[in-house]
Amino acid sequence: MRQSSLYMAAPDAPAPTSVLGATPPASTGERVRINLSWLIQLHWWAILGQIVILVGASAWTQIGLPLPLLVFAVALEVIGNVALGVLARRARVTDAGIAAVMFLDAAVLTVLLDLTGGASNPFSTLYLVNIALAAVLLPPRWSWTLMVTSLVGFASLFLHEAVTSPAHHIRTQMDHEQMMNAHLRGMWMAFALAAVFIVFFVQRVSRALAARERELQHARVRAARREKLASLATLAAGAAHELSTPLSTIAVVAKELQRSLPDSVPTDVRSDLQLVREQVARCRDILDRMSANAGEHAGEPLSRMAVREWIDLSLDNLRDRDRVDVEPEPGAAEARLVGPPRALSDALRGLLKNALQASPLGTRVALRVEVEGDRIRARVVDRGRGMTADVLARVGEPFFTTKSPGEGMGLGLFLTRALAEQLGGEFTIASRPGAGTEACIELPAATAGERSAP
Repeated sequence: MRQSSLYMAAPDAPAPTSVLGATPPASTGERVRINLSWLIQLHWWAILGQIVILVGASAWTQIGLPLPLLVFAVALEVIGNVALGVLARRARVTDAGIAAVMFLDAAVLTVLLDLTGGASNPFSTLYLVNIALAAVLLPPRWSWTLMVTSLVGFASLFLHEAVTSPAHHIRTQMDHEQMMNAHLRGMWMAFALAAVFIVFFVQRVSRALAARERELQHARVRAARREKLASLATLAAGAAHELSTPLSTIAVVAKELQRSLPDSVPTDVRSDLQLVREQVARCRDILDRMSANAGEHAGEPLSRMAVREWIDLSLDNLRDRDRVDVEPEPGAAEARLVGPPRALSDALRGLLKNALQASPLGTRVALRVEVEGDRIRARVVDRGRGMTADVLARVGEPFFTTKSPGEGMGLGLFLTRALAEQLGGEFTIASRPGAGTEACIELPAATAGERSAP
């Protein structure tokens, strides 16, 4: 029954698309090592189950088994599993390697069946388990090859019996009716084992595929955000370059017209010219902010910084900073992280600014910093009106904002999320109408081996 438990942990591994000798990525290799360690553990459980069955059959049934041969086969399995453990620490696992192990398991099952009743052994159902595992784990050519191998192995049992005699390795004193009853009970047990293994394995595959799909979806979302960020930087730079000259010309002409107007010109005309100058200045300010926000920190080097320094930089030049309650957990202020200092401080300052603007005058905003394992979390909690589910679903989209015109461009949260993900962290925001909003930046803590980027 060893083959039935061979790759129960295999669904956690990546899709089998590698070939022998190919070097998998670091993350893939790590998953394969974890998966192989599970296989080794499952093999030990399978070997233990075989030993229990041998002892039970010898002690409580009237079937005489060839115990020396079976003990020798189990000993070979033990040696093989030990060798597999050594191999797992020195080699890579590929489709060909998995197929080779499963072919070996089919051969082991054939030998065990031949020693314990031959073709009439009801546990021949376990061939189907091995075939089902191969159909899920391996490419089609290996799956079909293993199916043919299993059919040949099963057929060899009939051939061996034709050359020798049926069940020639076992001895029994039961009559035909007793043998038939024992065979039927064995069929039920074999069916139950095969069903349990297959259902358990398919469930693991389904969960693994769902998790993999979520990872792919997250990767696609992150890639889309990076593309939007790159497009935004290009758009902002191009717009600033193309519109800078005409806006400057309009500003100069409006200023000269305002100066050259005679005193008899109505006040409304002067007000209109002043409005033109103000709107031109606003357009130039928007272009400057777009260009700065999209690409200002692109070349900023990474450096190690303490959480206390991050908080101080974020509070610097923040209006109404006296309304912010900084609540670091014990020891959190001394934790360190790696990132571009100005970009990180701008991101946290932007969250604090949003929270202050959303909270009624006189209320306070909380900045809570905590460290859990190797993760640092900065939570900004306001006392505002909160957001509806529709608004919350769009938060973080470029140029989406709930602020009044001129107060924001809808880029702050988008850039904050992009920065957090680039540093290996994440940005989340939670809100309910009437209950305020909590924005959280989670970043990996710096390890002792990390160095500042030049």
